[in-house]
Amino acid sequence: MAQRHPAYRRYRRRAIASAASIVASVGLATWQIPDHSPPSAGPVALALLSGAGVLIWIWASARYLIEIDDEYMRMLQVRAILVATGLTLGVTSTWGMVELITTAPRLPVFFVFPIWCLGMLLGSLVNKLTLGDSGRGC
Repeated sequence: MAQRHPAYRRYRRRAIASAASIVASVGLATWQIPDHSPPSAGPVALALLSGAGVLIWIWASARYLIEIDDEYMRMLQVRAILVATGLTLGVTSTWGMVELITTAPRLPVFFVFPIWCLGMLLGSLVNKLTLGDSGRGC
């Protein structure tokens, strides 16, 4: 149902382009830049390119919410976003406290968006289990 909707097709194109940008910039950075390099123009530019990809993906998700005219599909998407956001806030806040009061390893901030995307998949599963329809994930 959602796959055939023009808004969903536009969302997929935007999300795929964004994901490709993220993967390419992270791949290029890990290939070209040695670990623990000082923050010079090249590494910072690649990091900003990856960050722009994340921002574009978030914008694509917001545009999808605006463009979808089916209220039920919009509700499924909003529920998935709420699950993803709750999971992300819960994991990062809890682990942040563990980091604060112990010598546990640090969770790089880079992982916040992938955690959110996993939360979108979990949100789709919650929708499937509670409503019988998953909509679509991240």
